[in-house]
Amino acid sequence: MSTARERARAALTEEILECARGQLATVGAAGLSLRAVARDLGLASSALYRYFPSRDDLLTRLILEGHDALGAAAEAADDATAQPRARWHAVCAAVRTWALAHPHEYALLHGSPVPGYAAPANTVPAATRVGAVLGGVLGDAARAGLLPPAEGRRTALVLPAATAVLGGEHKALDDGARSRALLVWSSLFGLVSFELFGHFEGTVADPDGFFTEQVGELADLLGL
Repeated sequence: MSTARERARAALTEEILECARGQLATVGAAGLSLRAVARDLGLASSALYRYFPSRDDLLTRLILEGHDALGAAAEAADDATAQPRARWHAVCAAVRTWALAHPHEYALLHGSPVPGYAAPANTVPAATRVGAVLGGVLGDAARAGLLPPAEGRRTALVLPAATAVLGGEHKALDDGARSRALLVWSSLFGLVSFELFGHFEGTVADPDGFFTEQVGELADLLGL
């Protein structure tokens, strides 16, 4: 059972994070300031430093929570009993829905890099959660015999460390299949980013229909 002090610390930590998310909406990640957060909460800067010693620590926490929230949305959308193509569409739609509902947090994750900040290695597992869900769909399709046979490409372009995320080991998942998986993973975020950041304005008449159609094209590329 947590103590009153622990509960108070957890509550204030969440207040700090919520205030920081508000700053993302107004000044962006590059303008995030511990002093401004402290001022908005009526705290002394020294008090805030006991929770987040630096702006980078606060950014890292926001990034971790953002990736985890997006990953959780993708995982919740994946119905392992459905057909792979339907699963693919559902997961991609969930990513887009989360991004449109949390545009400033999405921008922190997949927008312009924050000057002077480098995300630490401990953010990588959270950042790959969506890819792992999509890779799981691909891997299940391979094990069910629903993918085209491997091409037998000899030159490896994808690092072995990515195998687990991109569907795992299977005879139908050679380097060519994993390359396509990496392409469609990045293309999904490209579609979402273009829509969210306004790059489809004046070009796409029906964003919903366009997204669904392109997700289907990506599924075709995977062989789903």
